Amino acid sequence: MQFRQQALSKLQSPEEIDLPVRFARPQGWLVLTVTVLFVIAASVWAVTGTVSSTLNAPGILTHGQGSYVLQSPVAGQVTAVLAEEGKRVAAHTPVLRVRTAQGTTVVRTLAAGRLTTMVATIGSVVTTGADVASVERIAQADDPLTATLYVPAESGATVPVGASVDLTVQSVPTQQYGVLRGRVKAVGRTAQSRQRISTFLGSSQLGEEFSQHGQPVAVLVQLDAAPHSTSGYAWSTSDGPPYAVDSMTPASGAVHLAAQHPIDWLLP
Repeated sequence: MQFRQQALSKLQSPEEIDLPVRFARPQGWLVLTVTVLFVIAASVWAVTGTVSSTLNAPGILTHGQGSYVLQSPVAGQVTAVLAEEGKRVAAHTPVLRVRTAQGTTVVRTLAAGRLTTMVATIGSVVTTGADVASVERIAQADDPLTATLYVPAESGATVPVGASVDLTVQSVPTQQYGVLRGRVKAVGRTAQSRQRISTFLGSSQLGEEFSQHGQPVAVLVQLDAAPHSTSGYAWSTSDGPPYAVDSMTPASGAVHLAAQHPIDWLLP
């Protein structure tokens, strides 16, 4: 009863009607001001700002013309290796000498290029149709290098022609010489099977490697030229490595996709 009486007396006394009412403490106003400013800044950035994203994919440096596997036309024993791995060879260049029951046969290249892999060795026995070497097709000695990236098929549509690409080359220390620069020149329209990749690169091992997560799409990357550098191509460092980069060298690429406005997730 005592508390009730005090409450009634409070209601009946008009002395405190003119006193100001405190809706928030100074700390509350500070928090509210900061929140409002943050929302305004985020809204402006959502409309005018952009978010960049990258797509990473494995690949390899080539001259873009593919390779072929040289096969033995006869069965017999290899008596001589006539070409050196890694060297350029002209069309119809002797590669192996094979002794058969009918005599000696010379295995020759089909087209000009670079002998990337020599499978057969002196003394080894080959059968008809056996793989003895791989040759990368090169029309001219000064044909530029390109990079072929194998992008998951579901991501191929997101790669625009002209997008910049940073390539980490396996034979080049990234921390010391940086990454190789390039731009997307073409994007494949159809997914490539393991057999198709193997045929193009002249290696069943590479075909298996690039298709182990499903059939990918091939993305052709044109390397940025830099005549002043030893390699002849542009790197993220000033000069890049002090040596040339060979074709058929594994690389991984980071494709910089088109920038997008983040308003889609700020204001759903």
